[in-house]
Amino acid sequence: MADQISAGIEKHFGNIEDPRIERTKLHKLVDILVIAICAVIAGADNWEDIEEFGKARIEWFQTILEIPNGIPSHDTFNRLFARLEPEQFQNSFISWMKSASELIGGQVIAIDGKVVRRSHDNGIGKSAIDMVSAWATANQLVLGQVKVDEKSNEITAIPVLLDALEIAGCIITIDAMGCQTEIAKKIVDRKGEYGLALKGNQGNLREDVELLFNDLEKSQYKNFSFDYEKTVDKNHGRIEIRECWAISDREILRHLRGFDNWEKLETVSLIRSERRIGDETSVEDRFYITSFTGASKILGAIRSHWGIENQLHWVLDIAFDEDHSRIRKDYGSDNFAVLRHIALNLLKQEKTCKRGMKGKRLLAGWNHDYLITVLLGLNQVAN
Repeated sequence: MADQISAGIEKHFGNIEDPRIERTKLHKLVDILVIAICAVIAGADNWEDIEEFGKARIEWFQTILEIPNGIPSHDTFNRLFARLEPEQFQNSFISWMKSASELIGGQVIAIDGKVVRRSHDNGIGKSAIDMVSAWATANQLVLGQVKVDEKSNEITAIPVLLDALEIAGCIITIDAMGCQTEIAKKIVDRKGEYGLALKGNQGNLREDVELLFNDLEKSQYKNFSFDYEKTVDKNHGRIEIRECWAISDREILRHLRGFDNWEKLETVSLIRSERRIGDETSVEDRFYITSFTGASKILGAIRSHWGIENQLHWVLDIAFDEDHSRIRKDYGSDNFAVLRHIALNLLKQEKTCKRGMKGKRLLAGWNHDYLITVLLGLNQVAN
């Protein structure tokens, strides 16, 4: 069982180039990676925590690792991950998740960016890192991530991430930043479907789509043919009503300015979200373009996309304290973000414990057998 854990990690991360010169290698790279992954699963949020966890579990680590010179110091973890090429680490993570690609066919993959707020260093002019992640909404897995270049934005990072993923047959949902003709074409070329939020960055098209639905509403929904879906959710005194109107008539769509620039644009839709809490009611309208039809399918895909905020970003902040992380040196913040994603995936796949993510991390730190159960998920997901 112990051999399975170290072998599984080495299988997917063993090809990473070690940035250290030979004479400074007191510890094997795979040993450092295994200890770091285990520690972050068990609640470590910085290099000092990782060292202390390693020391507390040294007898167990000696059964699965060589560690001829004991547990590395926090400075060793810091120096290694600060110099480790983040693209290689991210690609190894994506390679691991590709081995689970048969589990995700046909589902919604939400792509969104998140800034790690305390990762900036004003003293050297380093901005906070922005990681664009791909989230498999049904399987609750991070499939991959790409850091946004400091001199660019998410528009350039999204195509890089799409190229690394297996998206055939899946619906890719992206917020307004990713509503670009080139991104839509790349998704279609990779045999995926897209659902893109339409906002001000596509001025003429956005304006025409809004006018189209205004006309539909003013005509009491008689001017154009459309599809419609409505959902109502009640929870803790709150009522949420979501309605979707979808127009797929090509004779209507072809009159929209810029329509011909979009690969396989099949439908424009309006999703109206109404929230009632006590006597207060709020209503918000959002517009989308999709490469597929059906109001029910569109509403389901967009609802799944909204889940990335509380199923991934919120969990990273609350359970992993990501926004307060002060890891800043060189590539350290980039690579620790990947460690968090690895830990989150493994903890999400473990279903026997009914506690939340933070509770699972605590249990993994307290209970040796539970940590092993979580780690074995690496092999179960990957094989």
